[in-house]
Amino acid sequence: MQDLLNRMCQRVLRHADGTRLDTPIPRVRVGVSRQPSAPVTGVYEPMICLVLQGAKQVLVGDRLLRYDAASCFAASIEMPATGCVIEATADKPYVAASVALDRGALATLLADLAPVPTTEPAIGFGVAPVTRELLEAWDSLLALLDMPDDIPFLAASREREVLYRLLQGAHGPMLRQIAREESRLSQVRRAIDWIRRNFDQPLRTEALADVAGMSVPSFHRHFKAATAMSPLQFQKTLRLQAARRLLATNADAARTAYSVGYESASQFSREYSRLFGVPPARDAARLRESLGEIARVI
Repeated sequence: MQDLLNRMCQRVLRHADGTRLDTPIPRVRVGVSRQPSAPVTGVYEPMICLVLQGAKQVLVGDRLLRYDAASCFAASIEMPATGCVIEATADKPYVAASVALDRGALATLLADLAPVPTTEPAIGFGVAPVTRELLEAWDSLLALLDMPDDIPFLAASREREVLYRLLQGAHGPMLRQIAREESRLSQVRRAIDWIRRNFDQPLRTEALADVAGMSVPSFHRHFKAATAMSPLQFQKTLRLQAARRLLATNADAARTAYSVGYESASQFSREYSRLFGVPPARDAARLRESLGEIARVI
C-alpha cells in the first residue's frame, strides 16, 4: 500500500500551501505540517481523517488515540478534543486528508445496502487500519484535485465509494448507527446538539435524557460510551473553549467566566488552568501574540 500512500501524499503536497486547506472538492480538506505542533483544543465535527504521512495524537475525554500513515480516525459526533501533530519534519511532513461526514449521503447509501444487524456499543469515535480498497477509493477522490473541471460530475460518486469502503471496515458499525435516526448514537447526538446550543446554561441530566429519549441511567451510560466523558465534562469543555476564544479578543477574565456560565471566577480559573496548562490571563496574553495557535491541523 506504500505506493498508494506515496502517490496520494505527493498529490496533497502539490495542492496544500499551508497547514490546513479547504479544497474545491465538497467536504474534503487536506492538511500539511512540517513540524510537530503544540496541543490545540477545539470541537471536532463529524469527519473521517486519513493520515498519509507522519502521525497525530488526539485526546478525547479520557481516551488518548494515536493515528499514523495508513490508519483512519473517525468522529461520528461533534465532540471537544485536544490534538497535536507528533511526527513531522521539513523533509517528511505530516500529511493528511479528511472528508466531513454527510449523514444524508450515508443514509442514502445504507438504503441501497442489505441491512446488517449490530449490537456494537454507541462509540462516537475511533481509529482503525485502512484497507487497500479504501485507499484506492480515497486516491480516486483526491485525484479530482488535478482535474477540477470533473469535480461537479464525479465528486459525489467518488465520495460515495469512500463511504461504502468505510462501511465495510472497522468503522462500519459506528457509521451505520449515526445514519439511523433512532440509534443510540443518534439519540446521544441530539443531546450533544442541545448542550452545544445551551452550553452557558445550567445542565439538568433529566432534561437531557428526555431530549435523547432515554432513561437517566441509560443516557449516562450511552453518553459516556459515545464521548468518553460525562455530560457535565462535555459542557465544561465547551465552556472553557468558548472562554478561550473570548480571551483572545481582549475580554476580561472574570467577565468571561460569567459569560460562559460560571458562577465562580476562581473555579473558572482552576478548571481553565487544568485544561490549557496556564491561568486565563497568562494564556490570553499568549493568544493575542499568536492567534494562529488556535487554528487546527486536520
